[in-house]
Amino acid sequence: MTEYTLKGVKVGLPHWLKDTKIEAKLAAGNYESRESDAALKRIKPGWKVLEIGAGLGYVSTICAQLAGAENVTSLEANPQMLDQIRDTLARNGQEKVNLWHGAVVGDGHDGDTVAFRAGALFWGGGLVEDGRSEKGMIEVPAVSISDLLTIVQPRFVIMDIEGAEQHLFDSPWPKCVRHVVMEIHMSKYPRHVLQKMVDCMSRSGLTYDPATSSGRTLGFMRVGPSKTS
Repeated sequence: MTEYTLKGVKVGLPHWLKDTKIEAKLAAGNYESRESDAALKRIKPGWKVLEIGAGLGYVSTICAQLAGAENVTSLEANPQMLDQIRDTLARNGQEKVNLWHGAVVGDGHDGDTVAFRAGALFWGGGLVEDGRSEKGMIEVPAVSISDLLTIVQPRFVIMDIEGAEQHLFDSPWPKCVRHVVMEIHMSKYPRHVLQKMVDCMSRSGLTYDPATSSGRTLGFMRVGPSKTS
């Protein structure tokens, strides 16, 4: 297995990603660069961190190095990626990260599972709309966003979930959340959905964070004093 090192993090490339765009990004050193930069700018030791969409486990490792592995919860829908994430965490001594298998869904989702399509490359995967049937579709555990935030009580949330973020902003987020970083996927939903997401963050007491925003990576932060560390 070919190993790449980005920002001090070792990532092994599984054979099925050989000679793909993902390997090209790893080789160039710009794989998930905006997300990792955002984490490096904001996360402090001891913070509770929630990552939604763990991918190769690279950003998971960055978060663990900053906050402490035991304070990081990473959620990944694609079962094919779980061993790869564990491998990345192990290569970097961060095995204590709490890795969950499941897809985060809106509170209106009915059922314990949700249909998920694994793409040829993991970043091409995504949730399947109700009633549709697609090649490669599987059922994965569904985790509602409210339950997830209540259980983890994160201070920092980072997500890259290929368009599924549109379902997570129907209700205000809890006050424990002080920073949110997301990669938005405008091609996967109407433009008015972005306004809904921004409005929800505003109702949650979170405002635009220029330090963690770049390109299609959008950051929010809570302004005002914190009662927690």
